[in-house]
Amino acid sequence: MRVAVVGATGMVGTVMLKLLEERSFPISKLVLVASKKSVGKQIKFKGRNHSIIGIEEAVKMSIDIALFSAGGETSLLWAPKFADAGAVVVDNSSAWRTDPTKKLIVPEINAHELTKRDTIISNPNCSTIQLVMALYPLHKAYQMKRVVVSTYQSVSGTGVKAVQQLENEINGVDGEMAYPYPIGRNALPHCDVFLENGYTKEEVKLANEPHKILNDFSFAITATAVRIPTAGGHSESVNVEFENNFELNDVRALLNKTPGITVQDNIDTNTYPMPIYANGKDEVFVGRIRRDETIANTLNMWIVADNLRKGAATNAIQIAEHLTANVL
Repeated sequence: MRVAVVGATGMVGTVMLKLLEERSFPISKLVLVASKKSVGKQIKFKGRNHSIIGIEEAVKMSIDIALFSAGGETSLLWAPKFADAGAVVVDNSSAWRTDPTKKLIVPEINAHELTKRDTIISNPNCSTIQLVMALYPLHKAYQMKRVVVSTYQSVSGTGVKAVQQLENEINGVDGEMAYPYPIGRNALPHCDVFLENGYTKEEVKLANEPHKILNDFSFAITATAVRIPTAGGHSESVNVEFENNFELNDVRALLNKTPGITVQDNIDTNTYPMPIYANGKDEVFVGRIRRDETIANTLNMWIVADNLRKGAATNAIQIAEHLTANVL
């Protein structure tokens, strides 16, 4: 496989390269692409230095799989050019997620839908991925009616400038602000830009993307997304109303046997998911599983995942692995 990583110097691109090496992805040639200011710089992969090139040069290099994490504008312009040149693009931006002609893939759920005709494949929003990973097996078993999700998202979801802002505030250093307010010792109910209806784009993604991934519009979702002073790992408080009743032990057992899910749910030992434990891991962690005693057939749970791994890079690499094994 001739593999291109577009956005190789970014936070997600860096994790993609780490995962390609960790997971021994079959690569005959690795092409690293970044902005013009990074062209010519070297990145080490499997003990060898690789030079960063420009995207114009990369599109001419007979790429088989192009992993994009360079922002929506770059994806809208260049993903079709890579696809026209024979590559399959796995895009981590929001550029193609709502396009009805492009599939939105979480491999554990719907990778079987991919065919040779899918030349641009969209990676869902990081918060959506960990949410649907937990909801999918429960929806199949009990049929969801309504989901209320509140997120507690790390600054790494915004990018390197936000991580630097948090570090500056911790160390008492004046610096560039990624947010309109301090993030240290604070919580900002403001992820992405506000829309006319009062929701942010992040909240709308959480409300809409699960329908497309599950190919089911029978349930409702509403979301509130909050940024907290955590360097890595997103957390979600999720309330799910089902059509059918459930037993808590059955819920735990069902989640436990779901690939990619780890249940951490023992209040006697203070065992529950936290970003500090999810950091650097590919699993989605679920805990605080309990019945909502105010509404029939309703469940509360707490979901945590590393947003740069399963929420972005790992999911993209898993899509590429499925393509190489089953489609290409």
